[in-house]
Amino acid sequence: MGIHIIKMPDIGEGIAEVELVGWHVKVGDTVAEDQPLADVMTDKATVEIPSPVVGKVVALGGDVGQVMAVGGELIRLEVEGEGNVKAGAAAPAPAQKAAAPAAEAPAAAAPAKPAPEKPAPEKAAASAAPAAQSRQPAARHASGAPAAARQPGEKPLASPAVRKRAWDLGIELRFVQGSGPAGRIMHEDLDAYLQGQGGTSGARTGSAYAERNDEEAVPVIGLRRKIAQKMAESKRRIPHFSYVEEIDVTELEDLRVQLNAKWGESRGKLTLLPLLARAMVVALRDFPQINARYDDEAGVVTRYGAVHIGIATQSDGGLMVPVMRHAEARDLWSMAAEIGRLAQAVRNGSAGRDELSGSTITITSLGPLGGIVTTPVINHPEVGIVGVNRIVERPAIRNGAVVARKLMNLSSSFDHRVVDGMDAARFIQAVRALLEQPALLFVE
Repeated sequence: MGIHIIKMPDIGEGIAEVELVGWHVKVGDTVAEDQPLADVMTDKATVEIPSPVVGKVVALGGDVGQVMAVGGELIRLEVEGEGNVKAGAAAPAPAQKAAAPAAEAPAAAAPAKPAPEKPAPEKAAASAAPAAQSRQPAARHASGAPAAARQPGEKPLASPAVRKRAWDLGIELRFVQGSGPAGRIMHEDLDAYLQGQGGTSGARTGSAYAERNDEEAVPVIGLRRKIAQKMAESKRRIPHFSYVEEIDVTELEDLRVQLNAKWGESRGKLTLLPLLARAMVVALRDFPQINARYDDEAGVVTRYGAVHIGIATQSDGGLMVPVMRHAEARDLWSMAAEIGRLAQAVRNGSAGRDELSGSTITITSLGPLGGIVTTPVINHPEVGIVGVNRIVERPAIRNGAVVARKLMNLSSSFDHRVVDGMDAARFIQAVRALLEQPALLFVE
């Protein structure tokens, strides 16, 4: 038997370090060739690291949330034969002797201090088990027999879809026994857990008025840490100027319904976003200072002829901004198809680095939850972001008569260092005019 050390591969030009965001295996597991070992991420792009050999895991090279250098030790396997550690040579000590499985989550690389050495598993289990047992009900295995609860800090492995379903069902994943590889929780494990609990699938158990003293420390790592850094950097660097305008979208919605009735089957359904994107493309011709990126360290504003629109998209891991490139060259259906493709890529974790960078202005929308007013945060280093609030039908006065109209607010923010308040207001007014008279969207 020999030792085979798998090092962190070079996953992209110019990338010197990545963040470890999830383990698919634990110490003692036997892995097959090409079996996924870990998830790592940089610049919001997740990469799955497979095993090139068959072997048994003897040590993991880092904790979830730890930033690892390219070329550093990722994992150590015991393999048949000599392995890749020469006989007589001292193998470098692994970063940890054992590790618990960690939650699978998309994330982005960011500098972080190495995690402190954990106590021996047997000691941690001895000290934590009584407290855990006193606070939580016993979990059940798929067979219905009680299963040992995971220890505090030990993250269950599960896909985003399983996590969402568990949340909807009111199930705490750390009490569910996983039947997949490396203890990964599958949909059938949720079904078995529900059956073992008597088939409940509604609200969380316990009295609504029972006193609770439980706590949960959630490390801010991966994508969540990247989002926190980006938001803090944007607010720290950019003096935001926000502007809200009410828009009558009655005619626009009528047009959208007619277009979908005629072309929806053959070209795809249109939402509001492609129409808003078209209005922004047209309006930006007169406001090039808003379709721009500001390098405040160099003191240079770059204005772009191409309109690369970022579409803020919510995923199970957090908010991401894929980019619809060259919106100025797309018709409504091309925009709709690209927005749908990008959203799907973000939600299934397949969006690449080039799809998540390079936007010149961003649209953000909470959909039906859009509220009345928002104050969107600019996607640094851009200088403008347009936020969509929900459409409501309200009485309005038109030609002296009270009529029902569909109204919507646009809540937008601008970098006040390079965009004057008057120009920001005039830009949104131009967008408003185009949306309220949608025929103008197609007049060249």
